Amino acid sequence: MSDLTPSIVTTRTEIRQQIRQRRQQLSTQQQQQAGIDLLTQFRQHPHIQHAQHIAIYLHNDGELNTQAVINWCWQQGKQVYIPILHPFSHKQLLFTRLTANTRLIQNKYGIHEPQLDVSQVIPYLDLDLVCSPLVAFDLAGNRLGMGGGYYDRTFSQHQFVRQGQQPPYVLGLAHDCQQHDDLPIAPWDIPIKEIITPSRTLAFS
Repeated sequence: MSDLTPSIVTTRTEIRQQIRQRRQQLSTQQQQQAGIDLLTQFRQHPHIQHAQHIAIYLHNDGELNTQAVINWCWQQGKQVYIPILHPFSHKQLLFTRLTANTRLIQNKYGIHEPQLDVSQVIPYLDLDLVCSPLVAFDLAGNRLGMGGGYYDRTFSQHQFVRQGQQPPYVLGLAHDCQQHDDLPIAPWDIPIKEIITPSRTLAFS
């Protein structure tokens, strides 16, 4: 964090507050419709059609509703994994399988996540596709998260891919209202290749 000037830190904080408030103001009906529209975009994506091990999040804080997508993945015989807070490694994520019978608990942020069962954990680099939450995005593919750095640390594991191994393909999921012009980026921010919204799929070079 010391690499950023105070003004940039303030700007990033203000953007988070503004966009979070914007998505929290969506009605229940708007959220439900957004989740249905997301599925229309989601299931047409070639990477998703071929993926068998998919990581996705349980929506919270006005995030794009992912339940329809999760249900569709199950119907297609795909295995769904949810990020959980690593119990020992600070600000690291584990990915554990989600089924209809998985017991959920609340983590320290009040977010529901599967109760840890080490037999259901998959190594990050064994995932085919990761659907990342975000607070804001711009048209250069920059992603602004909640500020904890959990996903940026996770994405940095791509550098450890073995020869001949493909890293997980990373997609961002967001409401259209989460777009922001020219996000102020930090050195540790890792851009993503595509973002899917309820109305479109945005690909970045």
